[in-house]
Amino acid sequence: MPHSRGVEDHLTVGRVAELAGVSVRTLHHYDRIGLVRPSARTPAGYRAYAAGDVERLREVLAYRRLGFGLREIADLVDDPATDAVAHLRRLRGLLLHQRDRAAATVTAIDRELEARAMGIRATPEEQLKAFGPQLYDSIGADYPATRRTEPRIAARVWEALGDARTVLNVGAGTGSYEPTDREVTAVEPSAVMRALRPAGAAPCVAAAAEHLPFADRSFDAAMAFSTVHHWRDPVAGLRELRRVARRVVVFTYDASDPGWLQRFWLTRDYLPEFAGLLTDWPSLADLTRAIGGRAEPVLVPWDCADGFFEAYWRRPEAYLDEQVRRAVSVWTRVGPEAEQRAVAGLRDDLASGRWAERNRDLVALDAAELGLRLLVA
Repeated sequence: MPHSRGVEDHLTVGRVAELAGVSVRTLHHYDRIGLVRPSARTPAGYRAYAAGDVERLREVLAYRRLGFGLREIADLVDDPATDAVAHLRRLRGLLLHQRDRAAATVTAIDRELEARAMGIRATPEEQLKAFGPQLYDSIGADYPATRRTEPRIAARVWEALGDARTVLNVGAGTGSYEPTDREVTAVEPSAVMRALRPAGAAPCVAAAAEHLPFADRSFDAAMAFSTVHHWRDPVAGLRELRRVARRVVVFTYDASDPGWLQRFWLTRDYLPEFAGLLTDWPSLADLTRAIGGRAEPVLVPWDCADGFFEAYWRRPEAYLDEQVRRAVSVWTRVGPEAEQRAVAGLRDDLASGRWAERNRDLVALDAAELGLRLLVA
């Protein structure tokens, strides 16, 4: 039977609707708008869903149930810089975010029920505060809540931009470190991050660093802040920055020095999996060569306002906070097993005093050298 394997691998529209818990009409609509199109045929000639179609549909339905609109979902699932594993990790983070919001709302309800049982009524202002966006701000669930601009590092970046009046910010995320006194154009491939950009932020183009849709020397300067590690081809992306601008400023990480994994106690003692994330990472020499520039060390202040991976080197308790970890891609990339083991180990060592004993010299430092670099050309 030549079609037997196809029957096993492909699912009919009706069967997919049944398994996914959606209507056939919904699937037909997704087909019409090009969101998810069944690409196979049954032996009888009917259209059917292949494995890749089902995988795409799963992502569409997951984003849909998280509240994303169909147009935004199309941008997400068509993002060339995101594969199936990255989608799953992103969805996991969004679901954890949703779970924490729901848990905070339940806590607010419980508190009001307890108050009412004692004859206490919340004021209108308290009621709105408990269930409005201020609640979400207070639990720090959104990325912008922990990834704020660190002014001392921003000053280094903006100084390196020199007299540039037009600036391209590649991998712009939510807009941190974009100078407000210059004409900025942002580039961000992630629809999620574009949606988080605040009102009044610079106009943002959906594109990847490796293929910037701009002519040569279109900008006075191009910048990229803590984003190069997300690019599929960092060297190609940096060459693109050099092509479209006369000046380039990049904030990144140096993993080329011998013993670099030992610089930071978190990777040294709790998260050795971090090394695996940078297995194919270009050397600092390769990165600087790509833009024809130089590298300058950037120290991390002990009270750094930007919650990137190394920011809490003198505040270890912060890494126990899931909201802090969710705003850092490292934790998603190493996977839940490594994350849980690292957090449990750190929690135990903080409780026993072992962390303080191992790292007693850090208390006297106002800033630490943890491998962060500013590339300037």
